[in-house]
Amino acid sequence: MIVRNKPNAFQLFFIIRGSIVSLIFPQIAFMTTLGAMVAAAQYYYPAIFPSFTLAPLALLGIALSLFLGFRNNACYDRWWEARKQWGQLIVDSRSLSRQVISYIDGQAQGGEVVQRRMIYLTIAFNHALRHQLRRSDPWGDIEKYLEPEDMEPLRQSKNLPDALLCLMGKKLGTCGHKKLLSDFLMQSLDDHITSMASVQAACERIQSTPLPFAYMLLVQRTAYLYCLILPFGIVASQGVVTPLFCAIVAYTFFGLDALSEELEEPFGLSANDLALSAMSRTIEINLLEILGETDLPDPIQPVKHRLE
Repeated sequence: MIVRNKPNAFQLFFIIRGSIVSLIFPQIAFMTTLGAMVAAAQYYYPAIFPSFTLAPLALLGIALSLFLGFRNNACYDRWWEARKQWGQLIVDSRSLSRQVISYIDGQAQGGEVVQRRMIYLTIAFNHALRHQLRRSDPWGDIEKYLEPEDMEPLRQSKNLPDALLCLMGKKLGTCGHKKLLSDFLMQSLDDHITSMASVQAACERIQSTPLPFAYMLLVQRTAYLYCLILPFGIVASQGVVTPLFCAIVAYTFFGLDALSEELEEPFGLSANDLALSAMSRTIEINLLEILGETDLPDPIQPVKHRLE
């Protein structure tokens, strides 16, 4: 995720990081070169390209803009829903840990151990879910929060976050058997675990259900056709500035398309994806503070205006 102050009008033209220019530079360069070649041909051979009306180009541009706008809105909705789900996960993690500390008697036999185990498992779940969504190895982040006897069953699990939630449920059931919690309070804690499972399911749904391929295919085909036709349609009226118009139109259309592709997969490591590492680290720090620990990891800071 790009994190920076709003740039001024002058800086807007020189910002590269997070601007997706690097992703679409080949398309911009190709369309600009095509425009320059058409302009040169028109300059040396004025009669080679007759003057066309711009009405068909205008109509096609409007249709393409509608398709791009629809796809961009759909992709942003996925990105924003993913952010809301992780916001809910932060709420559930903090609330569950607060209730664990408040409702489980730490002075009772085994009470403090259960408090620590439940909060540690909550931290492990947040890290495990992030790694599952990013398809990366979670053990470096979660191993220190697990008991040795839990390692082997968890390593064999096909869905590590869900296995951690099941383990949290078992620990909560143990609290009920040992009379560390009343049935009412145990239900309150279980509601947060259920909500965390709902967040996981929502994130898995977003990740496993991309936008229909036909939308992407239609938009990209139309964008390429429009940009390929554009210099031939405007060269008679624009002359030597045709390459400039081709570059601007290519940047707009292909830029929106590339941005939509980044927003469609909000859990990745692209510049405009969600800062899952920073959020899971924030949860880790908050929950360790609830436990009263002082040896806390440092918050993740942006590097060159990019927060992961």
